[in-house]
Amino acid sequence: MLQQLAFEQIADGIRQYMAVYDEPQVFVPGTTRIPLSSPTHGADEVIEALDSLISTWVTMGPKVKRFERMFADYIGRKHAVMVNSGSSANLLALSALNLQPGDEVITPALTWATTVWPIAQVVAIPVLVDVERDSYNISPAAIEAAITPKTRAIMPVHVLGNPCNMDAIMDIADQHGLDVIEDCCEALGAMCHGRKVGCFGDLATFSFYFSHHISTIEGGMVLTNNDVLADMCRSQRSHGWMRDLSNREEVAAQYPDIDPRFPFPNTGYNLRPTEIQGAFGIHQLPKLDGLVETRRVNTTWLNGALSPYRRWLMLPSEAQDTFHSFMGYPLTVKPGAPFTKGQLVQFLEGKGLETRPLLTGNIVNQPAMKQIQYRVSGTLDNAQYIQENSFYIGPHPGIRTRERVAIKEYFDEFFKGVSCASYKPRE
Repeated sequence: MLQQLAFEQIADGIRQYMAVYDEPQVFVPGTTRIPLSSPTHGADEVIEALDSLISTWVTMGPKVKRFERMFADYIGRKHAVMVNSGSSANLLALSALNLQPGDEVITPALTWATTVWPIAQVVAIPVLVDVERDSYNISPAAIEAAITPKTRAIMPVHVLGNPCNMDAIMDIADQHGLDVIEDCCEALGAMCHGRKVGCFGDLATFSFYFSHHISTIEGGMVLTNNDVLADMCRSQRSHGWMRDLSNREEVAAQYPDIDPRFPFPNTGYNLRPTEIQGAFGIHQLPKLDGLVETRRVNTTWLNGALSPYRRWLMLPSEAQDTFHSFMGYPLTVKPGAPFTKGQLVQFLEGKGLETRPLLTGNIVNQPAMKQIQYRVSGTLDNAQYIQENSFYIGPHPGIRTRERVAIKEYFDEFFKGVSCASYKPRE
């Protein structure tokens, strides 16, 4: 009783502290930094994590399992397997497919490194194809052209919350008997035709990194409807152990000479999350829809504010029958513009507006690509153009009215100095 009372007093103190912490700070346009992301957690997550610390159950436990069930229900899949990061989720999903050396996995050249590295780490071959310049997503036509007898899987990436053309991708996969792993690490809450991304592929991966839609500090999830793949993910998540298998008693019976608590029927990794990450997740997930809506509101406002500059900039858009969750607000400098991406980015950064390139750019240009075996199918012209001419800023919930107005003023100031007398836009 005394312990519970003491904990409640600590919890009240945390709530009071976090309430003060959340109050808007003084903002000076042109001086105060506008970051790419902002924290999404509050007092509830901190108190839940503290409860785990005090209980001493800090490794993967009931809170992780609760978050897994909540997340599977939210996306609409049968199984969810939490891991320590979105990168680990990709590695685990690929490992579960039991790919063989030389098997090919088609994925976009515009991506994040930890989509491509795990393909090589499971001794398969990444096959890099071009993306669509307007959506930044993998081109279905490029996928079709890249298929060979060695192709085993397709790994599309929903870039910055923009859903890929999953109908076309799944049609291609069905026609050729290919597995599909959806990399949804940047696309929590996004939808195609009323279905959340992550519902289409054989496997889907998500990330709860600190700067993403919701955060478990670090963390990730693998989703599937396939019982066998789910069991393989649970086993390989924990060293190849049989503890989390649905048929663990049957497996133990096959090895009577081994302590029944410790058969290892598979090879594996240690990709387990902590109970603290699960504690964050169970409070973060109910906030997700509201956080996504704020990102969409900010994006709509910014599109209106920057609409006078559409002849120079490609602004983000939403394809028909999709729901974009806008992890970032991407901008592309159009061909022939009287300024470069570098000039615009340098100006904005000088004002305190944080920017980022789009993922790794054309990943073929990254130095680590010299260390792995890969194949390029077709040209990568759009991925290269995006690397040279695209960047993004944050539409996150930390962007309030004063930040939005400041961002508009920064762009207005930049374009006042742009000479456009001889400019003729080219698409």
